[in-house]
Amino acid sequence: MSLSSILGIASSGVATSQTSLRTVADNIANVNTKGYVRKIVEQTSLTSDGRGQGVAVDRIRQAADAYLERAAYTASGNLGKAGTLAQGFDQAQALFGDPSSDTSFFNQLDSIYSEFNVASASPSSGLGRSQIVLDLRNFLSDAARINSSIRDLRSQADTQLTNDVDTVNNLLKAISSLNTDIVQGNLTNGDATGSESLQREMIKKLSSYMDIKITTRTTGEVRIIGGDSITLIGEGPAQLSSSLQPSGFSDIFVTPSGGSPILLKNRLSSGEMLGLTQLRDKELPGLMNQLAEYTSHAIEELNRAHNASSSVPAPQTLTGRSTGFLDQATAFSNFTGQTTLAVLDATNAVAQSATIDFGAGTITVGGVATAFTPATFVTGFNTALGGTATASFTNGALSITTAAGQGLAFDDKNATPPSLKAGKTFSHFMGLNDLVASTSISTYDTGLTAASNHGFNAGGQIAFDLTDPTGQHLVDVTVPVPAGPLMSDLITALNAGVGSYGTFALDSKGRLNFSSTTTNLAIQSDTTQRGTGGVSMSALFGIGDVQRSLRTDQYGVRADIVQDGKYLALAKLDLTAAAGQPALKVGNGEGAKLLANAGAATASFDKAGTISSGTYSISDYAAQFAGSLARSSAQAESARKSADAVNTAAEDRRSKAEDVNIDDELIKLTTYQQAFNASARMVKAAGELYDVLLAMVN
Repeated sequence: MSLSSILGIASSGVATSQTSLRTVADNIANVNTKGYVRKIVEQTSLTSDGRGQGVAVDRIRQAADAYLERAAYTASGNLGKAGTLAQGFDQAQALFGDPSSDTSFFNQLDSIYSEFNVASASPSSGLGRSQIVLDLRNFLSDAARINSSIRDLRSQADTQLTNDVDTVNNLLKAISSLNTDIVQGNLTNGDATGSESLQREMIKKLSSYMDIKITTRTTGEVRIIGGDSITLIGEGPAQLSSSLQPSGFSDIFVTPSGGSPILLKNRLSSGEMLGLTQLRDKELPGLMNQLAEYTSHAIEELNRAHNASSSVPAPQTLTGRSTGFLDQATAFSNFTGQTTLAVLDATNAVAQSATIDFGAGTITVGGVATAFTPATFVTGFNTALGGTATASFTNGALSITTAAGQGLAFDDKNATPPSLKAGKTFSHFMGLNDLVASTSISTYDTGLTAASNHGFNAGGQIAFDLTDPTGQHLVDVTVPVPAGPLMSDLITALNAGVGSYGTFALDSKGRLNFSSTTTNLAIQSDTTQRGTGGVSMSALFGIGDVQRSLRTDQYGVRADIVQDGKYLALAKLDLTAAAGQPALKVGNGEGAKLLANAGAATASFDKAGTISSGTYSISDYAAQFAGSLARSSAQAESARKSADAVNTAAEDRRSKAEDVNIDDELIKLTTYQQAFNASARMVKAAGELYDVLLAMVN
């Protein structure tokens, strides 16, 4: 073996040891650097013609474990989703207050019922009436505040989702750019581990936003698949973008490099972006719908009791709520039984009474019967009353008024049989003596049947967004108003549109509900209209959680009652009173008793959020609502803790495999130092031999 060969072999040992020492030094320097993956020097022996020619550094790689990395990315995505949902539920639950406190939203109605109970014994107390009105207004105000705050949480989730788009785009661009640096470093046998470490940190951050799958090519560049099959990093980075929906919120699309846009939300199984989407599109709307169901039914039962009662003196005018029907034929159809309207004089005695018999189609005053049909109800009423009281029907609302100094009061309950439509008496259905008024449709008990005219104008369309129970998008469906005029025609068209995903059906109270065990339905757009200037299909029937939740914002105690508590209907009309004797008495508290028992009244609730449809008392539903919210919040927090524990365990396992062990590095330091010294001595020995050889030649 020649001296030059010996010198070359020794020099290769020195160079390799230097590189190894430099790598160990970098590892030791980063022993406390979070996310740093230790470097490993891989050496290879050099040969020529079968002879050893020394040693070289084959490559410097990171001590990364692909399996543990995949586990860490999965755990990070699950934590991103669970943490987002837990935070959202925690914020929502805090809006309702402590359920164990008297000031909790869920306990406010109990206090109001108790106040009505006290008022039944002392109905003349002005202070008691004022307190009832104040507390009821506070309840309605709190309901609207909570609903608005939940809506704000939805907006926050949407804003965060669109912010995540920018973050993910920046990560994808940076990861793709680092691919270039890594490939160049590996092809030149350089050290690309710095770029690889930075890239791994970015990938870990990306995994918290969405579920990802990583593959690494032999050149060191990574390919990333997001969700089930979206190429996020291929020949270049994908681009995320947001598109505003008709609802005012954003859909997120992903456009792979050289590809077409793909809707993201139905491709994800974990990550913060999925958590935000589910929170915005499923969980919070469901919670808002629960709040609306509770508030609206509680108000309906208070209004039921108030319509069955009267103030003393009785009001001069009874102004009803909008039924959603602009035509009398629909508004006054499908009533059964009888009701009696009493016109009271200044002494609260009955001056005149009118018995309205919907079965016979007559209004009888003083033994004289006047015929009417649903389409001619107002004309028949005004003819029968002869000016003692007059009725008008405007924009779907009935109004009845009498002369100054007189009052009006209905007696439905004592009629044989009492008037009923959709389970409500005439006065209640029309909202003629409501305690709480609404600026929009607040009850979906329309009283329509399959044979009723639906009344929606041709050309209108309603568009649905159908999703699975997790909020993942399934299909968009648009249904035009059918040519057939009947409700049966409308239901057939709706069911043809939604197909096998679910079923629309009209119940005995005229509620149009969508039922499915596997699909949720939301409104994308609705251009339908009933008549000229009438309500839309989604507003009339309360289709979709968001539409139904709007009720909560639009309630208020009737204006005249706010101005003067004497108009609280705490008494009951007594038609058995002798002629000339008061049919309404100041000290009568029977109406207050009805109002006090409104919490125990049962009502038919629709499915809302996680609460199934069924018959509950108002108080029972409040308990169900509070329990459902607490349970959902607890489950979300439990899922977050579980995901956090799994993520911590995955990081610990990954850390043990990839982090720097100072003891191991010191051993390597000693080994490489000794190798360096030995190779250096060999270089020195070869140099001395050269000197001897040169001296001999000279």
